[in-house]
Amino acid sequence: MTSTPARPMDRLARVPHPSVDVSAHFDLDNGLVDRTVFSDPSLYQQELRRVFAPSWLFLAHESQFKRPGDFFTTYMGEDPVIVALGRDRRIRAFLNACRHRGMRICRADAGATKAFTCSYHGWSYDTSGKLVNVPNQGDYPDHFEQDRWGLVEVAQLDTYKGLIFATWNPEAPPLAEALGGMTWYMDAMLDRDPEGTEVVGGVHKWALEGNWKLAAEQFASDWYHVNISHASALMVMSPNGKGPKDEIVQTPGRQYSDPLGHGHGFPTHPKSRFDDRVVHDWYDYDALRERLGDTRVEGPMTTGHATVFPNFSYLPVNGSIRVWHPKGPNRMEVWAWTLVDRSMPDEVKDAQRLYNLRTFGPTGIFEQDDGENWSECQATAHGFMSGSMTLNYQMGLDLQAEDGVHPGTTGRLYSDGAARGFYTRWRDLMNTPAWHEKPGKDTTS
Repeated sequence: MTSTPARPMDRLARVPHPSVDVSAHFDLDNGLVDRTVFSDPSLYQQELRRVFAPSWLFLAHESQFKRPGDFFTTYMGEDPVIVALGRDRRIRAFLNACRHRGMRICRADAGATKAFTCSYHGWSYDTSGKLVNVPNQGDYPDHFEQDRWGLVEVAQLDTYKGLIFATWNPEAPPLAEALGGMTWYMDAMLDRDPEGTEVVGGVHKWALEGNWKLAAEQFASDWYHVNISHASALMVMSPNGKGPKDEIVQTPGRQYSDPLGHGHGFPTHPKSRFDDRVVHDWYDYDALRERLGDTRVEGPMTTGHATVFPNFSYLPVNGSIRVWHPKGPNRMEVWAWTLVDRSMPDEVKDAQRLYNLRTFGPTGIFEQDDGENWSECQATAHGFMSGSMTLNYQMGLDLQAEDGVHPGTTGRLYSDGAARGFYTRWRDLMNTPAWHEKPGKDTTS
């Protein structure tokens, strides 16, 4: 899905940005990471160009668009984006910037409209991105062609079981290929219900001091912190108030590391379900085993954690899906939805929503611990000595293999394996010129 190529008169040549070879920042064979990858402003600018711009990024859920004209505004990296359902019932995504002076044309979070009109000079665009009105158009030269100045559309947009992704990269592989083996694990959350999923309760947004990668890597690989960081929350949630039993604390489990940078960790103990009792009682686990198989019900569907590279994460049993929007090297915004199965009765959907808020919402008992950790990690990253430390990612090193049960390469639950995979992918993209850096290429064509 590509926008109409602009003629040479519509664009200017761009000065190429200098790039940094980030190879020296990693020794992933030995589990070592240079801390400056979280704080260096020049690396941050490079990752916007080479990690975010070329990758498939999560935008929204299909259930947010019910009628033509429905829209939702979000970001791809730091680029503001409008996602809209057109009159033809096709979902499209555009850069949220007027082609006249670059002003944000839609400043609402979500809603319904027939057109987006820039409040600066009044250029107006319909929900398919077409420029439909230019005030004082008679004062423009004869060679001004209105149909060439529509909104800049993403190069590709696709969905996976209700999740909407897009990329600016016209050369990116199809979404299904970019998700790779991760789809088997994602389906433990997305394919429980023949009717699919929907989001409820709106979008919760909050800001944190911390680099977005700290959050993305934790959701990909870090069960290690659970018993320490979340000790008080686990006590509150345990039946006797003393915390979970030892067999739950030291739960067995596996961690999947995808060669494309995705990761999913999950317990395999039958009692590793911290979900709401109403939700738990509603599920027909025999039917789920028939649909998903024993392995998924006993593993990825439990209290696991996952990241789809680069910045989309989810918690299957909580129904939490979220995106880590970068806002500079030291700050991120977290946008989170509650995902439910469509066939759930309303009272079960509401129970899942409330449970998600209590645990992993902006005031959730687990979420608060995580945000504090990431902010503290970032707070000590700006000194000369503390900012140049080598960080240890060696847990689980040389213990990953195909186990014959779970697809792909997995290791123990307590491992940095998926984090190493995440940074391998990040390093490789950072060292590879993106499509827009090739001679003759343009970001808006």
